[in-house]
Amino acid sequence: MKKSKRKKIEENTLLRLLRFCKPYIGQIIAALIFAVFYVALNLTAPILVGYAIDNAVSPGQVDFAAVGSLLLGTAAAAVCSGVFQWLMNMCTNSVVYFTVRDIRRLIYHKWSSVPLSVIDTTPHGDLISRMVNDADSVGDGLMQGITQLFSGIVMIVCTLGFMLFINAYIALAVVIITPLSMFVAAFITSISRRQFIRQSEIQGEISSYIDEYVGQQKLVKSFSYEQNSIENFAEINERLRVCGQKSQWYSSLANPSTRFVNSLVTSAVTILGSLSVIGGTMTVGSIATFITYANQYTKPFNEVTGVIPQIQAAMAGAGRIFEFLDSEDMSKEPDYNEENRCFKGNIDIENVFFSYTPQKKLITDFTLHVKAGQRIAIVGPTGCGKTTLINLLMRFYDINSGSIRIDGKSIYDMSRSDLRSNYGMVLQDSWLYNASVRDNIAYGKPHASLEEVRAVAKKAYIHHFIERLPQGYDTVITEEGANLSQGQRQLICIARVMLCNPPMLILDEATSSIDTRTEIRVQKAFAEMMKGRTSFIVAHRLSTIKEADIILVMKDGNIIEQGSHEELMGYGGFYSQLYNSQFSKK
Repeated sequence: MKKSKRKKIEENTLLRLLRFCKPYIGQIIAALIFAVFYVALNLTAPILVGYAIDNAVSPGQVDFAAVGSLLLGTAAAAVCSGVFQWLMNMCTNSVVYFTVRDIRRLIYHKWSSVPLSVIDTTPHGDLISRMVNDADSVGDGLMQGITQLFSGIVMIVCTLGFMLFINAYIALAVVIITPLSMFVAAFITSISRRQFIRQSEIQGEISSYIDEYVGQQKLVKSFSYEQNSIENFAEINERLRVCGQKSQWYSSLANPSTRFVNSLVTSAVTILGSLSVIGGTMTVGSIATFITYANQYTKPFNEVTGVIPQIQAAMAGAGRIFEFLDSEDMSKEPDYNEENRCFKGNIDIENVFFSYTPQKKLITDFTLHVKAGQRIAIVGPTGCGKTTLINLLMRFYDINSGSIRIDGKSIYDMSRSDLRSNYGMVLQDSWLYNASVRDNIAYGKPHASLEEVRAVAKKAYIHHFIERLPQGYDTVITEEGANLSQGQRQLICIARVMLCNPPMLILDEATSSIDTRTEIRVQKAFAEMMKGRTSFIVAHRLSTIKEADIILVMKDGNIIEQGSHEELMGYGGFYSQLYNSQFSKK
């Protein structure tokens, strides 16, 4: 990337970051006012100390009363300065924490507005890292940057004014030498910037790897992959160490370099001030005050370079956050229409083309007409497009061309919420969250009564199992249902759909993890629930779909056979081969 383009991107990132602070302008102004009082009182102390020195430099002529009162004034100024500094930090911290809260809230909302393809193609650990690690980096950088900015600017302006008042020539020497530290810091910053960006990327990579490893621990152990995973983690971790060490090493050069330049400033002030004392144009107390002011003047430059690592990490983290926030949202939703809620279930799919990537075609010129109340079974080899068809019906993905209509109305003329609220969906991968059994069953209908939950639990044949749990329906399920068997989790998901009682159903291998006896019972419950409802059933076990009104046999994204079980078996085609392969004797 060209240097000018990279600089423009960084400037835009900084401006966007500062816009998040705009709603808290009141706290920012208050912090600035407190910073003025803090600096003013902080700079009053050196003047009082200088006067005290002038009252004590001559042997035998010490004015103890004046020195005592000046020292008391210095102590009072220091205490008041500390109070105003605390108030300034309270205001800046408030701005930072509210800003980070807003950024995290925006990221969380963005997860709901981006197409599912963005979530599917981005490692989940990396998405979590942007919300947690990168947002924390932004907070640390803002806290350090804003604090140093407010106090630093006021300190530089005020000390410069005081120094010009005391001796303009020495002040000019300080102003000439000090900017050298900024040139040194800018040069070192340009080197370390790339390392901080790379460090943020590797942090996202290592978060993704840990998320996968912890989530698939049983699989790792079953294949004895522990040593390989440890080695893979060690490789990523080592890259993070090297990158982090380089970024810290480069950035750590800034502070000592600027301190060296500031030492030159102190030396110049001491020499020129001593000559002025000898010439009689300054007193000893004045030169002591001037040296203190010179150190105060250079202090903000030192502090800024000292927090460069946090600021650089914040800019890198902000860049990754804005990269995600700039992701394209889902296509615009149409205006709400009450008619969208009254579906009978007539579905017409005409000339649909779809592919996840342009290079690989999946569904081509797909046409299907389903009458309300029909049970449609979808079978075929792995990768033929069964689940993809479900994704298109639910608008998890948008078709490339063609049309999908329900009761004559295009699904793109209704909101996704209205569309999906009319479908009940049970997937092969059951998902439960950390809440009670009752809350998990009532996930799609939060205000359902306990009686309603019990009724659907009985239909799904899990009531007796739930009653045997320690707290019954109030038993808390651990993360992703780890304290339940796979079959029990799937039955709870089935009960969840039964409670919603939607007009259309999608069952994607809904009973794959259930024992045969329970499956027969659940199939009866499904059969009762599917009466009068348009239902799509994806199944690999062909014995579970024999009663379907229409069986669609898919291959390479197209329907190659269509009909009832008896009709397809009579054809002796691809479906017949699939069915016989599951039930033929050895």
